[in-house]
Amino acid sequence: MTTPRMPIPPLAPATETGRLGACQIKRLWSRTLRRRAGQPDPDDGDDPLDPLVLHALGIGLEQGMGHLFAAAPDFDAFERWIVDTAGEPTAEAVARLNAAVAGAPIPPATRARLDHIGALPAVLDAADLAHWERHGYVILRDAIPADSRDAAAEAVWRHVGARPDEPDSWYGSRPQGVMVQYFQHPAFSANRRAERIHKAFAQLWGHADLWPSVDRVGFHPPERPGFRSQRPPLHWDVSLVTPIPFGTQGILYLTDTPPEQGALSLVPGFQHRIERWLAELPPDADPRHESFESQARPIGARAGDMVIWHQALPHGPGPNRGALPRLVQYLNLAPARPPKQAEWR
Repeated sequence: MTTPRMPIPPLAPATETGRLGACQIKRLWSRTLRRRAGQPDPDDGDDPLDPLVLHALGIGLEQGMGHLFAAAPDFDAFERWIVDTAGEPTAEAVARLNAAVAGAPIPPATRARLDHIGALPAVLDAADLAHWERHGYVILRDAIPADSRDAAAEAVWRHVGARPDEPDSWYGSRPQGVMVQYFQHPAFSANRRAERIHKAFAQLWGHADLWPSVDRVGFHPPERPGFRSQRPPLHWDVSLVTPIPFGTQGILYLTDTPPEQGALSLVPGFQHRIERWLAELPPDADPRHESFESQARPIGARAGDMVIWHQALPHGPGPNRGALPRLVQYLNLAPARPPKQAEWR
């Protein structure tokens, strides 16, 4: 006996809601199931609000899209999965999301919180901002308190089934390499709400109306005989159609991370020369296959520090030739509709 297939849903309007009362989520669900069935809508391309709605509801983009493609749930089941995975969204989160989808004013409760962030003393000084302008990255020192840092690190250790004092436990099978598909934990959520982090991004973007991403964490053990980590080469996570729009990315170190211990590596200042570099490539060259290893600089920092960089910089984890694993939380803050090129290159 075969299980009947779920009918392919029509593309839902952005304003149609379900039990959660959240706009855009049914549109994302219906669009994804249509694409999964090989029936994409020709006039409905990628929507910048899709990542926003998932992050606002506490779900990672890769996590949510992976579930839709793997399970193809009906809409009620998808909403139940969201709650089971990330908890019931707050009334403020839903109200803010719906206002962003509609292009309406920010709700009062959120407006008061964002105004508070905007009024906080600067956390990046003039030297930090000058370094950002020249090199395209900055280190936010003591981005989170020690107890928040330690709680997040402990969550990562427990999730990967390893212990700091048992090196053999660091090397279990991890299909995602240095990336760990772990998105929901109270310690991670607390770091996403950290005012000091929010203020740093507000200084770089020029305003505080920013949304935190719900992203993965990382566990990057040292190399040893018979083990070399599966780490991506230096790369971009943005389209290389020029001009490259302003955008940020961030990594929060949960343990002391000297340069040799798998620290984030990037090419400083590349945001100022990427357009010329792309224009001078041979016509048949694929920029994503070019190597930047000789130009890369590992950015070491202390536990609780955060590295924020311009999205035009080639970046990636360096080899861990230190004594301990590198533990991190990936975290970015951006506007509801960050600038992006419509075409992917």
